Amino acid sequence: MGKENEVRIDKWMWATRIFKTRTIAAEACKKGRVSVSGTTVKPSRTIKIGDIIQVRKPPVTYSFKVLALTENRMGAKIVPEFLENVTPPEQMEILELSRISGFINRSKGMGRPTKRDSRELKKFTEQQYFDDTFDFDFDFDSED
Repeated sequence: MGKENEVRIDKWMWATRIFKTRTIAAEACKKGRVSVSGTTVKPSRTIKIGDIIQVRKPPVTYSFKVLALTENRMGAKIVPEFLENVTPPEQMEILELSRISGFINRSKGMGRPTKRDSRELKKFTEQQYFDDTFDFDFDFDSED
């Protein structure tokens, strides 16, 4: 494929499944949502191994470290060989909070929560507060 030590950023982001299509990847660059080392880049910008790419998908800015270069789209299982998600924990917290606030700040007229919303809410309320709180060896529900 020519010189494989540099690849266009739009091709790489599509190949590593950050974006569904190369067009969307290029659009994100044009809208200023993609930056390398803090500088917004054009779709034609070439990247190399070791670069840190920031991708803003509101409300979160993801950070990915380039581990290997490719122009060929791959299955999700091998993506970790090509990029490392180095998104700071506080950004992931924003994502978690925005998912939860989807129910709390539900706009009037949005209708009932979807099944997915309900599952997420249930998972959130049960998981964090009731998982490791009690460590009893007996079952409350069983009647002896």
